[in-house]
Amino acid sequence: MAANNIPIRFQELLQLGNCGVNPSAFTFAQTTLQSDKYVCVRESIGEQSQVSIIELENPRQPLKFPVPPTADSAIMHPNSKILALKANTLLQVYHIEKKKKVCEFISPEPIVFWKWLNEDIIGLVSSTAVYHWEAQANTPPQKMFDRLPNLSDSQIINYKADASMKWLAVVGIAQKDNRIVGTMQLYSVDRKVSQAIEGHACCFCSYTMPGASKPATLFAFTNRSPAASKLFILEVGRAEGDTGPAFQKKAVDVGFSPDAVGDFPVSMQVSERYNVIYMITKFGYFHLFDLSSGTTIYTNRISSQTIFVTAPHESTGGIIGVNRQGQVLFVGVNDQTIIPYIMSTLQNLDVAINLASRSGLPGAENLFSQQFENLFMRGDFKAAAKVAAESPGGMLRTMDTIRRFQQLPTQANMPSPLLQYFGVLLEIGKLNGVESVELARPVLQQGRKNLLEKWLAEDKLTCTEELGDLVRQADVSMALQIFFKAEAPHKVVTSLAELGEFEKIMQYCEKSGYQPDWNHLLQNLLMINPQGVLSLTKLLVAAPGGRLVDLPRVVELLIQNNMVQETTSLLLDVLKGNTAEDGPLQTRLLEVNLMHAPQVADAILGREMFTHYNRLRIAQLCEKAGLFQRALEHYTDQKDIQRVMMNTGAINPEFLVSYFSNMSVEDTLECLKELLRSNLRANLQLCVSVAIKYSEQLTVPALIKLFEDFNSPEGVYYYLSQVVNFSDDPEVHFKYIEAACKTGQYGEVERVVRESSVYDAEKVKNFLKEQRLPDQLPFVIVCDRFDFVNEMTHYLYTNQLLKYVEIYVQQVNPGNTPAVIGALLDSDCSEDYIKNLILSVGNMCPVEELVTEVEKRNRLKIIVPFLESRLRDGHNDAPTHNALGKIYIDLNRSPEEFLTTNQFYDSLVVGKYCESRDPHLAFVAYKRGQCDDALVEVTNKNGLYKAQARYVVERQDLELWGTVLSEDNEHRRSLIDQVVQVALPETKNPEEVSVAVKAFMNADLPKELIELLEKIVLESSTFSGNRNLQNLLILTAIKADKSRVMDYINRLDNYVAPDIANIAVGSELYDEAFAIFKKFGHNVQAIQVLIEHLNKMDAAYEFAQKCDDAEVYTKLARAQLDHGMIKEAIESFVKANNSDYYSDVIRLASEAQSYEDLVTYLQMARKKTKNQTIDSELLFALARTNRTNEVEELLNSPNSAQIMQVGDRCYAEGMYEAAKTMFSIINSHSRLASTLIKLNQFSSAVDAARKANSTRTWKEVNQAAVECGEFRLAQICGLHIIVHGDELEELIRAYESRGHHDHLISLLEGGLGLERAHVGMFTELAILYSKYKEEKLMEHLKLFYTRLNIPKVLRVCKDNRQWSELTFLYINYDEYDNAANCMMENSGVAWENVLFKDIIAKVSNVEICYSAIRFYLEEHPMQTGDLLNVLASRVDNARVVAVVEKADRLALIKPYLQSVQEKDNKAVNEALHQLYIEEEDYEALRLSITTYHNFDSIGLAQRLEKHDLLEFRRVAASLYRKNNRWVQSSSLAKTDGLWKDAIETAAESKSNEVCEGLLQYFCDNNRPDCFCACLYTCYDFIRPDVALELAWRSRYTDYVMPYMIQTFRDFTTKLDDLAVKGKAAEEESKKKAEEAVAMSMGVGGVGMMGGMGPMAPRSGFIPAPQSMMNMPTMPMHSMMGMPMPAMAPPMQHQPGLAAAPPARWVSDVRLHAIFCRTRTAALPLPLPAPAPP
Repeated sequence: MAANNIPIRFQELLQLGNCGVNPSAFTFAQTTLQSDKYVCVRESIGEQSQVSIIELENPRQPLKFPVPPTADSAIMHPNSKILALKANTLLQVYHIEKKKKVCEFISPEPIVFWKWLNEDIIGLVSSTAVYHWEAQANTPPQKMFDRLPNLSDSQIINYKADASMKWLAVVGIAQKDNRIVGTMQLYSVDRKVSQAIEGHACCFCSYTMPGASKPATLFAFTNRSPAASKLFILEVGRAEGDTGPAFQKKAVDVGFSPDAVGDFPVSMQVSERYNVIYMITKFGYFHLFDLSSGTTIYTNRISSQTIFVTAPHESTGGIIGVNRQGQVLFVGVNDQTIIPYIMSTLQNLDVAINLASRSGLPGAENLFSQQFENLFMRGDFKAAAKVAAESPGGMLRTMDTIRRFQQLPTQANMPSPLLQYFGVLLEIGKLNGVESVELARPVLQQGRKNLLEKWLAEDKLTCTEELGDLVRQADVSMALQIFFKAEAPHKVVTSLAELGEFEKIMQYCEKSGYQPDWNHLLQNLLMINPQGVLSLTKLLVAAPGGRLVDLPRVVELLIQNNMVQETTSLLLDVLKGNTAEDGPLQTRLLEVNLMHAPQVADAILGREMFTHYNRLRIAQLCEKAGLFQRALEHYTDQKDIQRVMMNTGAINPEFLVSYFSNMSVEDTLECLKELLRSNLRANLQLCVSVAIKYSEQLTVPALIKLFEDFNSPEGVYYYLSQVVNFSDDPEVHFKYIEAACKTGQYGEVERVVRESSVYDAEKVKNFLKEQRLPDQLPFVIVCDRFDFVNEMTHYLYTNQLLKYVEIYVQQVNPGNTPAVIGALLDSDCSEDYIKNLILSVGNMCPVEELVTEVEKRNRLKIIVPFLESRLRDGHNDAPTHNALGKIYIDLNRSPEEFLTTNQFYDSLVVGKYCESRDPHLAFVAYKRGQCDDALVEVTNKNGLYKAQARYVVERQDLELWGTVLSEDNEHRRSLIDQVVQVALPETKNPEEVSVAVKAFMNADLPKELIELLEKIVLESSTFSGNRNLQNLLILTAIKADKSRVMDYINRLDNYVAPDIANIAVGSELYDEAFAIFKKFGHNVQAIQVLIEHLNKMDAAYEFAQKCDDAEVYTKLARAQLDHGMIKEAIESFVKANNSDYYSDVIRLASEAQSYEDLVTYLQMARKKTKNQTIDSELLFALARTNRTNEVEELLNSPNSAQIMQVGDRCYAEGMYEAAKTMFSIINSHSRLASTLIKLNQFSSAVDAARKANSTRTWKEVNQAAVECGEFRLAQICGLHIIVHGDELEELIRAYESRGHHDHLISLLEGGLGLERAHVGMFTELAILYSKYKEEKLMEHLKLFYTRLNIPKVLRVCKDNRQWSELTFLYINYDEYDNAANCMMENSGVAWENVLFKDIIAKVSNVEICYSAIRFYLEEHPMQTGDLLNVLASRVDNARVVAVVEKADRLALIKPYLQSVQEKDNKAVNEALHQLYIEEEDYEALRLSITTYHNFDSIGLAQRLEKHDLLEFRRVAASLYRKNNRWVQSSSLAKTDGLWKDAIETAAESKSNEVCEGLLQYFCDNNRPDCFCACLYTCYDFIRPDVALELAWRSRYTDYVMPYMIQTFRDFTTKLDDLAVKGKAAEEESKKKAEEAVAMSMGVGGVGMMGGMGPMAPRSGFIPAPQSMMNMPTMPMHSMMGMPMPAMAPPMQHQPGLAAAPPARWVSDVRLHAIFCRTRTAALPLPLPAPAPP
């Protein structure tokens, strides 16, 4: 049998090796497949482990994650990116996209097998039991059952569960008796019972038996034993009492190939889509079984390697699997071939019919049709219905079948055949669209709507638009459900609107993407649900994507229906956004409400929702509606504003005030003037409010002038009362004071003059003096504030207003009493009045200023009573006592005692007063008040240094000390002498001494300080032994006089030696520092001074010998080390037995190459300290000094040396033998190999590299071997390198750079057979073949293209111009575009017709198809048709025609054009027409234009009408006729004498003009036969008068007579019918006609027929004579031979309309019209003029 007839589809989906997966991981333990979405591979790379997740839909981007090396299994979730990992007993689940752990569980026993059973549950099989784990719920696993003993020795290879998780099965295999034995454990969850079964593979599935109401659970398993191989299919879980049909157990033989002796089943899957079982065996054999019968359908081998894991392929109903080569294979049922295969090859019609009916597979149509006909003819309608129901693809479930059942008669006591038919269909499944409609009709007619609801709920009906329309008449809700399922969006929206579910309409449209005609929908909805229109419109306007409806149209629709309130509500909701495009709608909203509900409009305007409406229009409407405030808001013209503003009584004043903010300054002032002019009293308050609010804009002067122009001081006052507090203009304040005075607001005058600080005081003072106010307090306040006290006092004294003087000093400003007293004294006022005035002020009078004032005028005695009064009152203020002090000093009344004992005077004031009288008294006063500066100044000035020295020492103030010891003080030396000689020796207070010393230090007076300290310390005094003073003396000497330091060191003993010595070091007094350290026994510091500062190494060595101290030797050793004295330093370290500085000793000794001395030191250090560095350096030093025996002894003894690092150092310095010894000891094979390379021991190096098993080592040995020509050894190393993809390129570069191409190719060829061969090896070998051995390239590509990095090889082949190979790679990389281009560009080498046609059908860029057409036209024109047949479904035929026409090769593609002409493409049609014309094939042309219509028919007709051949001109005429160009068509026919065509054209035109013109033509050309034929053919379109006239003039009366006879007959029949109908209508409407006549009389006067008014004749009609109007009704046309127009049916009376006229009258009028319609041009003589009516 041919391959294309096999019943399966087989395909390699993926090669896992191409995804970067290690081939060694393609095993049952490392590769898992839980579904058709992911392949999960756990692989090891060196010591690391990772998981590779390959998504089968996107295999080029695998996900790789590192996992712990202990992980022994990984499985992916069937659908989500969730990874489960297992490490013996530890189970973890991770969510890859969320990057978090979902759950974790530690099993009490090892898990030997696990698997995802569904999206939620993982099945776990341990060594003793089976568990179910809902991993994502993070709950512990639930134990399901214990394993049976028969599985104890088996390897678990699978675990299955049915869809309900009620039946479970564990599958295991074991080696017994030299064969693989399969064992299964079947477990029932409900019954909690297990059963042991022999079998290798099993599966569960659901299967619905014919006639069953629910599916049954089937269990299928296979077993191969030495005796037989069987497939068993049985039903499990059948409930007791289940009356449905049971599945009969099946046990069928399974055939195995004789060559596959050890073969056995490893996997089984069921396709419920096709009802078949797939089985895979260990040897790669595929078996396909029918599920219902167990029949073997097909068997074949699909893989040479074991397919160890499989999973269902959901989208196709097949299975996928992975074999040990890493191939992901797919196998499934071939829909098109399986039924023919079963019928022809297996010849099993029952299986074919059963499978075709259950799965809807093609191929058995004839069988079903024949069976149906046989049953139908026998009358077995139920069986026939069943056959039709089960027909594949529903081929028999058509309308024809339904009609056949409908036509059958119903037998007695039997249901109708149609109902039997529908009953069978409903039992089996779902009705299609036609069946659903035909069943619904009778059901709805019987009113059994509940049946439809039941069938819809059971999904038994196919929902269509037709079904919905039918149901809608009975139930809109049910119809909505049907429309929704039928995906009829327009009907869904209409139904939802009828139900008022408007929000659901929006949701549905958004979800489905449907855009209905909203305007039409709203218009229809308005008739049934006006409120629904409002709700729906709101939703449409608020749609997220913008308005979905023409809102203005909807608004007008609502307004026309008087829905103003609804319109307002809608627009208020819609126009919230206030956008410019909504301006017209805003205007319309306000217009409607201003006309119908002004208060609503006012509220809308008050909310300021809108800004884009027509403001002028709204303003006018507001003014008409009396909304003056809103009118003002919208008017912009000043005249309009002023006009409206005069209605102040009807406008809110607050609004008016705020409204002026919109006006200019000039307009505002003008309006204010108009307001004041019209009614000053009524509008003053408003104008003042406006002036106050807009004072800044209108300016204060302008407003003041405004009010003053109208002589309104009240306006000025009220305005400025709100402005004055914020104004800095003096004139404003003055105007306010002036207005307040004029209006009698004296309290406000007093307030302003008191609080304001900006008015012109002089001007206000003079104004108040002129006004002579009743109360002079404002005047007093102005004078007080602006220091006019003298003038005020003089004015008041002169005008006998002393009362206000008293008020001023007592109440206003008592502090100015001295000034008032002075002014009164200058005015010669009475002393008694002045004394009493002072006493009246009392303590509020400032004493000091008063004393000054009276003292200036030599009148001190005048204040004596005042002072005495203050003393009596107990006042202790300084001015009072200062005055008393001055008096006591002048009177010499015990001044020193006063100065010493009085606590209240000001020392500075009194002291200053005393300086010129007695300096000692001044010193006393200053000392009492600690007035340091004044005291120092007076003592210096008068030579009182001793008093000053004592004061300074006692004061203990460093700031004062700083002043007197300043360099600027010329008296400093005198003071110092008194301090040293008198003040300090006298004191016993150590604090005074301390402060003095500190002051000398701060003043930087070291010599004077030394002088002071020697006086205190060296001489016998209280402070001689003070430690701090001794320290200070030495330190001061160090700073100021270094020559005294050694003397002080020797003389003094109570100082801090270390600190002093360190300070001496800092001051470079090294000998003094050494003396101090030595004196006090600080040997380490002493030797440090000798070494670091004096640099006396010999002295230091002698000092160390004298001390014989380890720490001293250590210091010395460090110094010697720093001076490069390595040998001496090591000797000193040894004496100190100190190994602390081993790192420095090692470093410096190594730098100095003093390894012999270093060995001595390290041996000492090793005894004291166990240190890795010491052992390592000792080992290296021994190696460096060639002490081989000691090296080996150290290595063999316990040590902590870093042997690897030491070996590396030896290697680096060329000591290869020592390095070899060390590397051998520690088994560092990689370093040993490097060392052996240096020793040219290559064979040993290869052995070492093999032990190291390191890529880097292999690379090193390989490189060395290549350089030395050891290619055999190099290849051994290279085979271990090339398996690592990241090392391959470097190795290739190394070989190529040295020109060893052949050896490199040999190396890669040898590596292809390795188990770890990867894509890079195959790729690089292909590149090498391309470069150096082109003849092997194609063979290599064909063998291994699936394992190549094709893009990389593509680039190389392209560079090397290997076009055939490049094309091959493009094809296998699915780059068909590039492959096609490559073949066309290099056709001489790469093009092959068959291959190119296969490629061009797969290209993605359509432009390449057109390029291919051009290529074929140029190079292979005769094969262009074949190419176009391939491209027919992909190219634009119009463009193809254009391309071929441009190449002038149109005839080559004629067959192609004919094959695609069925699409009725214009370009194709016209191209074929051109070919037909060129070939003069008029029959083909006629057939083409008759069949297809998409072409320029007029253009073609114009081209053909001039053709030489008659038939082509006939085609042109027919084209004109098709396009209603009757004249041209008829003209062509007449020109060619084609009378029949001309007559047919005229008849087809249905035009009087054309037909009568043709008659005229026949008459003119004397063709009575044609004239007669034309009358017959065009009978309905020729007017009798014309025909009769032409016949009479041409003497064709005989020819026209048959036509006239028939015409008279038709007219007579019509008139008779009309008369019968008219008579009944006349009687019925007589009364109504009389009413209509009466109405017409009222309008047009009395007429000629019983009161009817005259009827205006139609255009072209001539009124009939009165005598003719009185003639009885008769067939007038019988006399004149004129056609009678068709009579309209009598009008039916409608309410509100006038009644129709009587039928008799209608007949008379129409006869009159017939009689009057004449053709004067056709008559030989004119008719006489008619008589007037």
